[in-house]
Amino acid sequence: LFLSSMAHQHTPFDPDVGLNALQNYILSPNNYFILKQHANPDGSKYAELVLQKPLDREEHPSLSLKVIAVDGGNPQRSGTVNINVSVLDANDNAPVFNQSIYRAVVVENAPKGTYITTVNATDADIGTNGEVIFSFAKIRGFTVDIFSIDENTGVISVAGLIDYEKEKKYELRLEARDRGGLTGTSKVIIDISDVNDNFPVINIMSFSNTVSEDAPIGTTIAVVNVKDADSEKNGQINCAIDKTLPFKIQSS
Repeated sequence: LFLSSMAHQHTPFDPDVGLNALQNYILSPNNYFILKQHANPDGSKYAELVLQKPLDREEHPSLSLKVIAVDGGNPQRSGTVNINVSVLDANDNAPVFNQSIYRAVVVENAPKGTYITTVNATDADIGTNGEVIFSFAKIRGFTVDIFSIDENTGVISVAGLIDYEKEKKYELRLEARDRGGLTGTSKVIIDISDVNDNFPVINIMSFSNTVSEDAPIGTTIAVVNVKDADSEKNGQINCAIDKTLPFKIQSS
């Protein structure tokens, strides 16, 4: 707390005596300070400016006060001093994200460095107390190698191989920490978009090497299972057989 005024350098002086001398101090109305008045052994008076309520720089970074010294004469005379109070910052505010949940989509196999989204947090403090550092909090297992976050800008990007078939969605906890150690948290949900990067796989479950020439129509020759690890349209399979052959494929 800085008090910048002549009151620090000079005690009010009134050469008069008795009732005509300095009798009282008056402080302009405010919510934070009061004046405590004291008397020296020689009878002269002085006042202390006392803080009675915690200051909040984020609400009032500065205050302007006025102290009036009055005597008891008639006519009454007074002197005035202006006091400018500058409130220094304390690290009493944690960073706050502008969203409680962020959502983003990225395609699988996206190259390293691909932009995903940007998160943002602000700190009401100033100076180093208001500088915010971004990071992932409690990131699990292999996820730490898949995504990265720029600690200064909050940009989240691809850092490793994304495979839709292994993980379709990631929920990552975000942390914003100021230089004083206070933290705020949020969450980002990253949905993975499928790419048609898998071939259908055919598995023969059963197969007859020979077929009787008088086998009835509908006789099962082989049972096959076909799978595609991709999703939706990328995973839909159409099976076909040479139309010149006396066989057909029947789905079950």
